[in-house]
Amino acid sequence: MLTGVVIAVLAGCQSRPTDRGQQYKDGHLNQPLALVNEPNANGKPVNAGDFTHQISQIQSASPSLYYRNSDTFQAIRNWVQAGGDTRELSRFGLNAWQMEGVDNFGNVQFTGYYTPVVQARHYRQGEFRYPLYAMPRAARNHRLPDRAAIYSGALSDNLAIAWTNSLMDNFMMEVQGSGYVDFGDGSPLTFFGYAGKNGHAYRSIGKVLIDRGEVPKEEMSMQAIRQWAERHSEAEVRGLLEQNPSFVFFKPMASMPVKGASAVPLVAKASVASDRSLIPAGTTLLAEVPLLDNQGKFTGQYEMRLMVALDVGGAIKGQHFDIYQGIGPEAGHAAGYYNHYGRVWVLRNAQAQSGMLFSANAGEALSPQSN
Repeated sequence: MLTGVVIAVLAGCQSRPTDRGQQYKDGHLNQPLALVNEPNANGKPVNAGDFTHQISQIQSASPSLYYRNSDTFQAIRNWVQAGGDTRELSRFGLNAWQMEGVDNFGNVQFTGYYTPVVQARHYRQGEFRYPLYAMPRAARNHRLPDRAAIYSGALSDNLAIAWTNSLMDNFMMEVQGSGYVDFGDGSPLTFFGYAGKNGHAYRSIGKVLIDRGEVPKEEMSMQAIRQWAERHSEAEVRGLLEQNPSFVFFKPMASMPVKGASAVPLVAKASVASDRSLIPAGTTLLAEVPLLDNQGKFTGQYEMRLMVALDVGGAIKGQHFDIYQGIGPEAGHAAGYYNHYGRVWVLRNAQAQSGMLFSANAGEALSPQSN
């Protein structure tokens, strides 16, 4: 009987997925955030410099946000300077609250987002025939056209603020919510910020491809969508994109740092988008992040990172974070593959009440994002 129990337990463990970085070191967790004496993790944060830079950006751009979290920020600085040993957090006045993850075994979902750089021209010419639009004025009680209608010319060319050479690049820029545009004339990159949506519901084209059986669910990523597009005709790509009726508009702005919903410049891999009902702005995370190879496969290794919740996203709910990867193609390559799992501990000053994890600003109105 004992042998049978052991075999059953081992079989249960073996049936748990690990291909995307899942771990089961901490057993079953039964609350969203659980106070632990110390994280059951090895190593120290690899990005102490970037984290310090991110904190400086918060202090400069949002003094009120910095002030609400300054005790925690300073305690973490002191802890990192002393070596960043996870066994010594309490010595620096820090409590660690472990997140239960999406499966109650501590596996928190990580995805990635980035700021694209797209090639464009000021006017339609040659291969540059795909418009990026400014926000149109909608007549009262009249909805803006959906994506299919817009692709068919429902909007005036007078609203076009740039013409790119890739319909898919335009779509990916919409998904990220902003991007830089290179007009190819030697001028500085122009930042195109989020200006609004057409008001139609968002539908995932990744799910469309999964439902069609064209991309396996376990292989779905932004890179998989791009690879699908490269193998299909322009008409087929357009047909896929039209399955998502939602459409994003942009506004050109002077060159500026990329900011999240907290109006703070984002530092790559030191900031995340979170669900504010669970993780308020300014919350510091100690995250065990899975490392991927160049093909997006989990290497079996992890690294510890300190990151701050500074952004939001429509698809970011519950035990899920979107890690900001930076600007340009390399960042896009990394972001495109991320749909993996790691363990996360929320760090707070030990003097703070547990209820302060859910601060008063958790439900405040935020500028819309499209991560």
